[in-house]
Amino acid sequence: MTILISILGLLSGLIFVYLFIVRPWHLHWGATKKEIGLTLNGDNIVLNPHFNATRGITINASPEVIWRWIIQIGSKRAGWYSIDWVDNGGVKSSERILTEFQHIEINQFIPFTPDQENGMWVKEFLLHRYILWVDKIGNATWLWYLIADDDGTTRLLTRLRTKYVWKGFWFIYYLLYDIGDIIMMGKCMKGIKKRAELETAQNK
Repeated sequence: MTILISILGLLSGLIFVYLFIVRPWHLHWGATKKEIGLTLNGDNIVLNPHFNATRGITINASPEVIWRWIIQIGSKRAGWYSIDWVDNGGVKSSERILTEFQHIEINQFIPFTPDQENGMWVKEFLLHRYILWVDKIGNATWLWYLIADDDGTTRLLTRLRTKYVWKGFWFIYYLLYDIGDIIMMGKCMKGIKKRAELETAQNK
C-alpha cells in the first residue's frame, strides 16, 4: 500500500508539473506576450480549443526567403526540418529550395504522413505574410505568420489550435500530441531559421 501511495504521489506530482509549469511554457515557446495576445487568421474556426499554442522565433532573413522554405513543407515534399525518422518516414528533410513545391493554392493538400493519407488543407494565404491550414472537420488549424522588422529580421509565428476528441485511439494520440508537439515544432522552426539564414548569407 505504501508503494502504491508513493507511486500515485509521484504521478500526481509529474502531472502537476506538466500541466502548470511545462505545458504553459511549451505552448508559448519563443513568443512574446504581445504575440500570444494577437488575434490572427483562423482564430474563429476552432472555438475553445484544448490545445492553443503560439510559438515564435526571430530569423535573420526576409519574409520572402522564409516563405519559400515554409510552402514546400510536407511529407514526400521537403519534409518538416525536424526529426526525420519520426515525422518524415526516415527521409532527410531538404536542405535546398525545391522548385516543384513552390506553388501554393487554396484547398491544396499538405500531407503529414508518408502514406499521404493524413494532412491539412490550405484555407487561405497572403503572399509572404501568412498561410492557414485546416483539417476537414474544423477541429484543427495551423497558422504560419511572418512579421518583418525594421532591422531586416523577421518574426516567424506559428499558432496551432486543436479541439481534442476524447474517445478510443484518439485519446492516446492527443496525449502524445500534447506532450510531444514542442519537441517537433521547436526543431522545425529552428530548422527553418537555419536554412533561411544560410540562404541569406550565401546570397549576400
